[in-house]
Amino acid sequence: MDLKNKRVLVVGAGKSGISAAHFLLRHGAKVTVSDSRSAAALAGEIPALMEAGIMVETGGHGLLTFRRQDFIVISPGVPTLTPEVVRVRALGMPVVGELELASRFLQGQVIAITGSNGKTTTTTLVGEILKATGRPTLVGGNIGTPVIDLVAESTPETCNVLEVSSFQLETIETFRPRIAVVLNITPDHLDRHKTFENYAAAKTRITERQDVEDFLVLNAEDKAAQMVAAKTKAQIFWFSPRRPIKQGAFVQGKNVLFLAKEGAKAEPVMPVGEITLKGAHNVENVLAAVTVARLAGVPPEVIREVVHSFRAVEHRLELVRERNGVVYYNDSKATNVDAAMKAVASFPAGIHLILGGKDKDSDYSVMAPLLQERVRVVYTIGSAAEKIGGALAGVVKMVEAETLERAVAAAAAAAVKGDVVLLAPACASFDQFESYEHRGRVFRELVTGL
Repeated sequence: MDLKNKRVLVVGAGKSGISAAHFLLRHGAKVTVSDSRSAAALAGEIPALMEAGIMVETGGHGLLTFRRQDFIVISPGVPTLTPEVVRVRALGMPVVGELELASRFLQGQVIAITGSNGKTTTTTLVGEILKATGRPTLVGGNIGTPVIDLVAESTPETCNVLEVSSFQLETIETFRPRIAVVLNITPDHLDRHKTFENYAAAKTRITERQDVEDFLVLNAEDKAAQMVAAKTKAQIFWFSPRRPIKQGAFVQGKNVLFLAKEGAKAEPVMPVGEITLKGAHNVENVLAAVTVARLAGVPPEVIREVVHSFRAVEHRLELVRERNGVVYYNDSKATNVDAAMKAVASFPAGIHLILGGKDKDSDYSVMAPLLQERVRVVYTIGSAAEKIGGALAGVVKMVEAETLERAVAAAAAAAVKGDVVLLAPACASFDQFESYEHRGRVFRELVTGL
């Protein structure tokens, strides 16, 4: 892909957008960045961009700015239905995402992992397993490091382990992972995708360019993920914590086994009891990682050693502290209903649950039976608090805390020895925080300061 002297517009000055802009500039492009936020909101980013020679447009997108370009790079956080993007696409102008742009330059094998929940844990675990073999391994994507930032470090021998989101997959064209993983597909981001069908279709695109030499790893217990099997040319491997499967990883008795092909003898990988991550959903994440690792040729003994020593990723059922017999867990990454329910299901009872944030057009009523069984009190925060309160009225005791600080204080005062205080918001964070990481850090600070 020749970028020299090409006029390129990067839409969205978030982390991946800024990385893409600098990458394009280094490759000889004439770059402009356009963002709907004000100049004041972008005061931290604008000076470095302009000093590098990148033009910046703030406060909205000008159609003329779009039409002056040779092609457009859209950041994951920018909806593809943004009016200016729709118009220039209709005129035939190429529009790609940061993931697609990076994939055209990235060297080495690509392992791509998507799903509504568990992406970050599984991606991190796969990365750690591959690093333990001594292979050059890079980890990035939606996990925090933009894929475009991995390009300079990649070589033909590199294993690139990428967490990819529905937002990133919306704008791919040639992206083709050697191994693709769909952990699960449950309702999320409906405020952007509008329907579950649209959301599932975006996730399914991960296998769109795969061929018979490639591998697709799917959750045998997730109906929506199972449906991806009909949309691929790749070789399908499954994982299941409940039953043996044709080929892939599964739990039988007290052991994790791997089956290389249908009819082969299952090989033992490790005892289930050696998985240190909390929650049944994390057993699924480990099974997915085992499948990927075996497809990549990693010996079972290496997998076992890494999994046994692997600890929870930051903001994902992260143990913060124990105080007066009460344990505090940070699961700020539980940004949708399904993730929050998996967090709650990780504890038998006595839970003080902090819910709320920015609504993603979610249905909170589906949580009712589980909360009634395991949760003592729900503390609502953020702009979704009223909707959550309405959906769960009469199900469990509710406290309108409004802010995370008040929620932590109230939960700490009410909890008794043996109880759990759990931040699993089921919402995005952008009403009161910069990101779910910011929300998780604040929770940790509040709990540590009790």
